Amino acid sequence: MLQEEEWQVLESIYPDCLSSNLPDRVKKLEIPVEFGDARTVSVVGDGSLVSAELLQDTPIHRLDPISISIASLPPVLLYLVLPPTYPLLDPPQIVSLHVTWLPHTAHFQDKLLEMWEPGDGTLYNWIEWIRTAEFLNYFSFIDGQTIRILHEAPHLLAPLLTSHDANSKSSQFAQNSYTCSICLTSHKGAKCLMLVCGHVFCRPCLEDYWKLFIKEGDVARVGCPDPACVKQGRESHEEEVRRVVSEDEASRWRWLREKRVLDQDPTIVHCPMALCQAAVPKPNNADEQSSGWERLRTCQSCDYSFCAFCKRTWHGPLTDCPIPIAENFVLEYMSLADGSPSRAVLEQRYGKANITRLVAKYKEDQANREWLESSTMACPGCQIKVEKSIGCNHMTCAKCKQHFCYRCGAKLNANNPYEHFSTPGRRCYSKLFDYQSVDDEWQPMEGFDAAGI
Repeated sequence: MLQEEEWQVLESIYPDCLSSNLPDRVKKLEIPVEFGDARTVSVVGDGSLVSAELLQDTPIHRLDPISISIASLPPVLLYLVLPPTYPLLDPPQIVSLHVTWLPHTAHFQDKLLEMWEPGDGTLYNWIEWIRTAEFLNYFSFIDGQTIRILHEAPHLLAPLLTSHDANSKSSQFAQNSYTCSICLTSHKGAKCLMLVCGHVFCRPCLEDYWKLFIKEGDVARVGCPDPACVKQGRESHEEEVRRVVSEDEASRWRWLREKRVLDQDPTIVHCPMALCQAAVPKPNNADEQSSGWERLRTCQSCDYSFCAFCKRTWHGPLTDCPIPIAENFVLEYMSLADGSPSRAVLEQRYGKANITRLVAKYKEDQANREWLESSTMACPGCQIKVEKSIGCNHMTCAKCKQHFCYRCGAKLNANNPYEHFSTPGRRCYSKLFDYQSVDDEWQPMEGFDAAGI
């Protein structure tokens, strides 16, 4: 009667730990080992190996201590039989004791039997002693705040302990109920997700929330929706994102994060190929003072080689970029204030020396264009620029032999070129020679005193 009452009480307290439907009156206790909070566990090699094969296959460094942080250990499996004289005269008979992470259990069984006192039920004390991890003190496994476990192969045991702890947390989380802070509805943990920060949201709400920002490209907001975390700018880890959104959306999220990092590097340029657009970093061996090679970029994705300035196919270090493209770039740079952040970004991306050379060349070309516009006339036949030093306005191009008027650029009849200057009503009528006053032609000479003549 006492045995039955004790067992019923234990079943009501630990419904998931007890099993009595085994043959030969054997009862099973599957007792979890729980620390409450996460503890540091150091798995230390005990100096022994299971077999000669393990000795040959296991490098020495794999026997070094491994520290992990967990909140539980794999359960202790205890098979026992309650004799008719229990608990008055005899203790429970332990059939077997199995602990995956504890190689030697003989002392463990002896201690359990020592805890029995005649007339008192001892199973509850056994369960609590094991469940609360108090038995670790008996085996001197606790060293300050660290739990030391001796094992023949630490590199094999440590991953098993970590995996069990994760599964235990997941199972416990799935059984509890949580209120989603978005929809304010209570859900079972199996339909929720706990983020690293500890906040819990139901999967449908979190999925809609993250999918919206991934679609819009706002990757910085793919994180915990809790106001405190939003204020801190806490972003989600890849494992969290993959557990919520589809594979395609997770790939886009990862691409957006990579793109954001690359965009923050001003030396990065993007491949000009429309179907590629991959980020191309500046080569490590690019010399800013070299003669043009620093402009070369080669896309690692499509192997396209191009100029970082004009985005055209690589035209060699000595060939200048097409004038309109280079001019637009220089005008953009010159429009920025000296010392401004935007100028600094361009200088870091393309090299300050390179931009200085482009600006100097642009100013020189601009001065040349202005002089050509004001001091020369283009041949209407071949467009070569011609400067008149002296003489009449009837010109004959030395290159294409075209007759033309130097004043207006009109083509002239080779058989009668002077008709252009002798026909009344035309704008060059009577202007074969340009009139220039004597005063304009006179250039005084230094040291010459005209009054002394």
